[in-house]
Amino acid sequence: LTRRRWEWDMKKIRSRRLPDDVAIFLTDSLGELPDKVQWALFILSCFGASTESAFVESQGLDRSILKNLEVAVAEGLVDKINDQYRFAHDRIQEAAYNTIPADRRSVIHFTYGLELSSLLIGDEDVSGSVLFTAVNQLNLGGPPAVQDKKDNLTAARLNLRAGKKAMEMSDYVTAYSYFDSGISFLLRKHWQEHYDLTLELFSLAAKCALTNGDHTSLKLLIAEVVVKAHFFENKLDVLYFETCALAYSYRLAESIEKGLDILSKLGI
Repeated sequence: LTRRRWEWDMKKIRSRRLPDDVAIFLTDSLGELPDKVQWALFILSCFGASTESAFVESQGLDRSILKNLEVAVAEGLVDKINDQYRFAHDRIQEAAYNTIPADRRSVIHFTYGLELSSLLIGDEDVSGSVLFTAVNQLNLGGPPAVQDKKDNLTAARLNLRAGKKAMEMSDYVTAYSYFDSGISFLLRKHWQEHYDLTLELFSLAAKCALTNGDHTSLKLLIAEVVVKAHFFENKLDVLYFETCALAYSYRLAESIEKGLDILSKLGI
């Protein structure tokens, strides 16, 4: 007030959410943008509401995206705050995402997932965020997007790795979703041809289902392992989870009976 003029806090202005009517106007203007800018907006939308420029630069994605995103910033469609590109409104993100047909989107997600996963090969020290981003892209594509059968195994193994990482973070809900997705990528005859991978995915999914209180999924997973596992020792983990589930459900007598049956089969 002493200066007798308005002062603008640009950071707060840029961080404010666009009103819906303005967002609708900007969304309608997407089709008037150059194709390369529309493509850059679509790629940004694939990775969520926001993405850091350093992510694009360091992960081997098409770096021309950054230049085209700057055009989107100038048009008011995207905000750039501290080297992070963020859609100005969720309706703009949705519109950008829907510029590409659903079947093609799936293939693009899966392709980006594979490109990012190449950074993880032989490097266990790559940050969890890169692992999760890569696997999330693979899963957004899903099994129908796979064009080479060997990529089914890649996706299944990476989901296993991501699930283990999520378990280390005590996020068993997310871990279960990764193991479940990994199972969905397995090919026919997976119990015969990829036994160890299959057994680990099913066993860890069962552990997460137990922890999450998802007894329906737990029963299905246990039944699969009990029928398909080659050796009784390979069934022990899921059988233990079954005894725990019975105990947690106040069915103690059944839990004890199941435990004694397991011990007898082990010769104890």
